[in-house]
Amino acid sequence: MPALLLLSAVFVIGFERFVEWRYGAPGSIGVLLICIGAKAKSPACAGVGAALLTLAVLAPVAAA
Repeated sequence: MPALLLLSAVFVIGFERFVEWRYGAPGSIGVLLICIGAKAKSPACAGVGAALLTLAVLAPVAAA
């Protein structure tokens, strides 16, 4: 069980670092809001995070 928790933590931290590297601070904040919303069972918080992450992903496409 501790190995599964460690592997999960490494995956989540790695994914967050990738999002921050690729999409900057707005992407990282979006992922954070999604995680907080899921943990607190708040669809509003998770929805705001999803919208922010979507805007961070689509911003380079819209600018090009």
